[in-house]
Amino acid sequence: MSADINSQLEPTGPGSPRARARRPEPWWSDAVFYQVYPRSFADSDGDGVGDLGGLATRLDHLAYLGVDGIWINPVTVSPMADHGYDVADPRDIDPLFGGMAAFEQLLAAAHQRGIKVTIDVVPNHTSSQHPWFQAALVARPGSEERDRYFFRDGRGPDGALPPNNWESVFGGPAWTRVVEPDGNPGQWYLHLFDAEQPDLNWDNPDVFDDFEKTLRFWLERGVDGFRIDVAHGMAKPPGLPDAADEAKILRHTDDDPRFNRPQVHEIHRDIRAVIDDYPGAVTVGEVWVNDNARWAEYVRPDELHLGFNFRLTRTEFDAAAIHDAVQNSLDAAALEDATPTWTLANHDVGREVTRYGGGAVGLRRARAMAMVMLALPGAVFVYNGQELGLPDVDLPDEVLQDPTWERSGHTERGRDGCRVPMPWSGDAPPFGFSTCADTWLPMPPEWAELTVEQQRAEPNSMLVFFREALHLRSSRSEFDGTQIEWLSAPGDALMFRRGGGLACVLNAGTNPIALPPGQLLMASAALVDGQLPPASAAWLV
Repeated sequence: MSADINSQLEPTGPGSPRARARRPEPWWSDAVFYQVYPRSFADSDGDGVGDLGGLATRLDHLAYLGVDGIWINPVTVSPMADHGYDVADPRDIDPLFGGMAAFEQLLAAAHQRGIKVTIDVVPNHTSSQHPWFQAALVARPGSEERDRYFFRDGRGPDGALPPNNWESVFGGPAWTRVVEPDGNPGQWYLHLFDAEQPDLNWDNPDVFDDFEKTLRFWLERGVDGFRIDVAHGMAKPPGLPDAADEAKILRHTDDDPRFNRPQVHEIHRDIRAVIDDYPGAVTVGEVWVNDNARWAEYVRPDELHLGFNFRLTRTEFDAAAIHDAVQNSLDAAALEDATPTWTLANHDVGREVTRYGGGAVGLRRARAMAMVMLALPGAVFVYNGQELGLPDVDLPDEVLQDPTWERSGHTERGRDGCRVPMPWSGDAPPFGFSTCADTWLPMPPEWAELTVEQQRAEPNSMLVFFREALHLRSSRSEFDGTQIEWLSAPGDALMFRRGGGLACVLNAGTNPIALPPGQLLMASAALVDGQLPPASAAWLV
């Protein structure tokens, strides 16, 4: 760690004079976004579920870190079959999270601290409780109400088989049969996710018209942008043909007929036309596309501002693999002169400490990879709890809530393990997250050593490390520039230099390595006889 860092930290952050002087335009081009999974961040009303009031009380933690913006997972009205991604009313806040008043108070409080606020929107599907879908259930086949979704006659005798062979991302068939108003089995409706999440038909003009109302509703209330869920979805192929290959749960390929259809780009151009009416607003697309050229299509100048890049979340702690993931990501963004993005974890892909081996080894590697990520040009996304070095939690079967668990026939445990609530203080659950011990997912007692309170008091903690790294990234001119240059490195290491002059070194091998010339700015672990030890990283200027 660098010397005398605490004396330098207080006047910095996203709103500090030095950060503002360095900040390029637009604001999001090198922003650090902090992802808040609201159910798991902080609970203000004692029901064991996090809410917006809780988030508002913890904004000082985000200011302490020095993040530029937050991305809030869904908080709109929902039956919570998929924890908010099944939206029944996209233009109101669910009472579970405190209602609209709590959101407006949070927005004002965040802006007072210079923190931007982006929220999730879910254009691919609605909740089955949405008024549109409820109207479709009592309407006739072929009606206008059903045309807003994908209602189709079944195949086989009496239409008893699904219209095609598509599988749900969560497991099981992507079709559910309805009972018609006359009481007889009838048509089937498409849901690429849970049965409570019927897919919208974006060929129907009502769908975009309503989505535009949603975008403008939130933008006019002051939100700074949107994370667009399943941004490579929405468009479906004509005729809904069978898939050639068997789909995997929570996975799909670029040629999967359910996703990444060419027509989706027209939808994004229409969305961008709305966003452009609000200067400074940003769209971030969840784009699960592997091919560089096809991924880059989503970040063309008239489509998304940013596209999520998941390559590092699927890369082992291996120098060659990390090098390739970084270079491929840069190459993909460069195809459209777009801003690259980086993330190591989120609510869908799990926590990097566990992926990198768990325990002390996983934590050490996670620290090193955080430095690699923060040294790269572009926007960065940090998942709540990542700054504490939280691992995934091996939860007991009886508490699992992810729809994947049930729909896979209990063969896939789902994503609950990376969604366990944040530990804030104290020496026993619920660790200041709530006044209720029965939190929506149980918290492990061993997290007593990982609380925010504990780590703020420990100079070598993951939290202090993260704060120092974010401070340096926002305040030092060596982090300027949009390009990197790869430097010669041993086979189990990688080195690159940012345009502003920063050198980043990662040692993914088993032996210490010599550092290149320069002044050490920060290291994820103490040097050994002047060399960088295994599973660690360093910044030099």
